Amino acid sequence: MTLTERSELHRLPNRGSHQPETIHAVLDAGFLAHIGFQSNGQPFVVPTLYGREEERLYLHGSAASRMLNELDAGLPACVTVTLVDGLVLARSAFHHSMNYRSVMAFGSARKIVEPERKSHALRVISEHLMAGRWDDVRPPSEKELKATAVLEFSIEEASAKIRTGPPLDDEDDYDLPVWAGVLPVGLEARTPVPDARLHSQVAVPRYMSSWKK
Repeated sequence: MTLTERSELHRLPNRGSHQPETIHAVLDAGFLAHIGFQSNGQPFVVPTLYGREEERLYLHGSAASRMLNELDAGLPACVTVTLVDGLVLARSAFHHSMNYRSVMAFGSARKIVEPERKSHALRVISEHLMAGRWDDVRPPSEKELKATAVLEFSIEEASAKIRTGPPLDDEDDYDLPVWAGVLPVGLEARTPVPDARLHSQVAVPRYMSSWKK
């Protein structure tokens, strides 16, 4: 990955990193991205699932998707992923914050046309979301593959930004009788809800009961 002004960290650069291993760790811990691009002068930001393979992100959707078709035309795009780890409650309103891990990646995308590469990319997305699931389910049919657009987003450059730790109050505020600290938050899997038409003998897969991001 290269580094230019668009991925340079200007505010609180001490919280940032351009190291691939840091960027990959954040991308691997998430699964929901927001894709920013501009079409005919109008900005758009669209949420979508993704999967990562090396310096590539795979995106998918309907073959009629405006976002996927616009990106396939070569428009520059920005992919952001943010994970919130805690609400940081300070003694003053000004110093409230949050603990988070985030990545901002820049690049361009192209549609994958070859059926084998397309199926592989869909497997990467599926396994990124729920490892072990792809081998359990029916693979996409030829008709379903044709109805699905899959894009390969090449990460040209990216930056990560991470905040951890307690609130940072003004020294004079530490004596205020106000609770301060961190309220940890995160994504949590709850008890699976079976489909109404699920056969009674089908058990909950082990990979689902141990799911964690």
